[in-house]
Amino acid sequence: MRFTIDRIDHVVLNVSDVEISAAWYQRVLGMEREDFGADNRTALKFGGQKLNLRPTDADKHKWIAATDTAPGTADLCFITASMAEGVITHLHEHGVANELGPVARTGALGPIRSVYCRDPDGNLVEIASYLPL
Repeated sequence: MRFTIDRIDHVVLNVSDVEISAAWYQRVLGMEREDFGADNRTALKFGGQKLNLRPTDADKHKWIAATDTAPGTADLCFITASMAEGVITHLHEHGVANELGPVARTGALGPIRSVYCRDPDGNLVEIASYLPL
Protein backbone atom coordinates (compact mmCIF):
# COMPACT_ATOMS: atom_id res chain seq x y z
CA MET A 1 0.00 0.00 0.00
CA ARG A 2 1.35 3.42 -0.96
CA PHE A 3 0.82 6.56 1.12
CA THR A 4 1.67 10.24 0.84
CA ILE A 5 2.51 12.86 3.43
CA ASP A 6 -0.08 15.61 3.86
CA ARG A 7 1.67 18.20 6.06
CA ILE A 8 4.03 18.76 8.96
CA ASP A 9 2.25 18.44 12.30
CA HIS A 10 5.07 19.44 14.64
CA VAL A 11 8.82 19.82 14.82
CA VAL A 12 10.88 19.16 17.93
CA LEU A 13 13.56 21.71 18.76
CA ASN A 14 16.34 20.70 21.10
CA VAL A 15 16.91 23.65 23.41
CA SER A 16 19.32 24.46 26.21
CA ASP A 17 16.62 26.25 28.26
CA VAL A 18 12.91 25.60 27.65
CA GLU A 19 11.75 28.74 29.48
CA ILE A 20 14.08 31.09 27.58
CA SER A 21 13.19 29.52 24.22
CA ALA A 22 9.45 29.48 24.92
CA ALA A 23 9.52 33.13 25.95
CA TRP A 24 11.46 34.11 22.80
CA TYR A 25 9.09 32.32 20.40
CA GLN A 26 6.08 33.83 22.23
CA ARG A 27 7.49 37.36 22.35
CA VAL A 28 9.20 37.56 18.96
CA LEU A 29 7.04 35.30 16.76
CA GLY A 30 3.73 35.49 18.62
CA MET A 31 3.37 31.75 19.18
CA GLU A 32 1.06 30.40 21.87
CA ARG A 33 2.58 28.31 24.66
CA GLU A 34 1.03 24.96 25.53
CA ASP A 35 2.19 22.76 28.42
CA PHE A 36 1.04 19.19 27.97
CA GLY A 37 1.48 15.56 29.02
CA ALA A 38 2.18 13.85 32.30
CA ASP A 39 5.82 14.96 32.17
CA ASN A 40 4.84 18.62 31.54
CA ARG A 41 6.28 19.10 28.07
CA THR A 42 6.20 22.50 26.38
CA ALA A 43 5.02 23.33 22.88
CA LEU A 44 4.51 26.51 20.91
CA LYS A 45 1.44 26.56 18.68
CA PHE A 46 0.94 28.58 15.50
CA GLY A 47 -1.55 27.99 12.69
CA GLY A 48 -2.18 24.25 12.51
CA GLN A 49 1.33 23.31 13.65
CA LYS A 50 3.49 23.44 16.74
CA LEU A 51 7.07 23.33 17.92
CA ASN A 52 7.78 20.98 20.80
CA LEU A 53 10.69 22.12 22.97
CA ARG A 54 12.92 19.28 24.14
CA PRO A 55 15.51 20.13 26.78
CA THR A 56 18.92 18.79 25.79
CA ASP A 57 19.32 17.23 29.23
CA ALA A 58 16.04 15.27 28.89
CA ASP A 59 16.10 11.58 29.76
CA LYS A 60 16.64 9.80 26.43
CA HIS A 61 14.74 6.78 27.77
CA LYS A 62 11.61 8.95 28.11
CA TRP A 63 12.07 11.01 24.90
CA ILE A 64 12.86 9.39 21.59
CA ALA A 65 15.13 11.82 19.80
CA ALA A 66 17.44 12.39 16.87
CA THR A 67 20.94 10.97 17.14
CA ASP A 68 22.41 14.43 17.71
CA THR A 69 20.38 16.58 20.11
CA ALA A 70 22.64 19.63 20.19
CA PRO A 71 20.76 22.91 20.48
CA GLY A 72 21.18 25.40 17.68
CA THR A 73 21.34 22.88 14.83
CA ALA A 74 17.98 23.63 13.17
CA ASP A 75 17.07 25.85 10.23
CA LEU A 76 13.39 26.80 10.32
CA CYS A 77 11.25 28.76 7.88
CA PHE A 78 7.99 30.40 8.96
CA ILE A 79 5.55 32.08 6.58
CA THR A 80 3.92 35.40 7.44
CA ALA A 81 1.49 37.67 5.63
CA SER A 82 3.64 40.66 6.66
CA MET A 83 6.13 42.21 4.30
CA ALA A 84 9.87 41.86 5.00
CA GLU A 85 10.31 45.49 6.05
CA GLY A 86 7.68 45.07 8.75
CA VAL A 87 9.40 41.89 9.94
CA ILE A 88 12.74 43.69 10.20
CA THR A 89 11.14 46.54 12.19
CA HIS A 90 9.45 44.02 14.52
CA LEU A 91 12.71 42.13 15.10
CA HIS A 92 14.54 45.39 15.83
CA GLU A 93 11.84 46.42 18.34
CA HIS A 94 12.41 43.11 20.17
CA GLY A 95 16.20 43.42 20.17
CA VAL A 96 16.67 40.63 17.62
CA ALA A 97 19.40 41.10 15.01
CA ASN A 98 18.59 40.72 11.33
CA GLU A 99 21.14 38.17 10.09
CA LEU A 100 20.25 38.55 6.40
CA GLY A 101 17.54 39.99 4.25
CA PRO A 102 15.31 40.73 2.78
CA VAL A 103 16.42 38.27 0.11
CA ALA A 104 14.65 36.33 -2.63
CA ARG A 105 14.25 32.61 -1.98
CA THR A 106 12.04 29.76 -3.15
CA GLY A 107 9.48 28.32 -0.75
CA ALA A 108 7.35 25.20 -1.01
CA LEU A 109 4.74 27.09 -3.06
CA GLY A 110 6.97 29.41 -5.07
CA PRO A 111 8.95 32.66 -4.73
CA ILE A 112 9.29 34.15 -1.23
CA ARG A 113 11.04 37.11 0.30
CA SER A 114 12.95 36.15 3.45
CA VAL A 115 14.47 37.72 6.53
CA TYR A 116 16.78 35.67 8.77
CA CYS A 117 17.45 35.88 12.50
CA ARG A 118 18.56 33.51 15.27
CA ASP A 119 16.72 32.20 18.32
CA PRO A 120 18.37 32.02 21.78
CA ASP A 121 20.12 28.71 20.94
CA GLY A 122 21.42 29.96 17.59
CA ASN A 123 18.90 28.13 15.39
CA LEU A 124 18.50 29.91 12.08
CA VAL A 125 14.97 31.31 11.82
CA GLU A 126 13.75 32.39 8.40
CA ILE A 127 10.62 34.55 8.31
CA ALA A 128 9.23 34.76 4.79
CA SER A 129 6.29 36.03 2.80
CA TYR A 130 5.09 34.78 -0.57
CA LEU A 131 5.43 37.27 -3.38
CA PRO A 132 2.27 38.43 -5.13
CA LEU A 133 1.66 36.86 -8.55
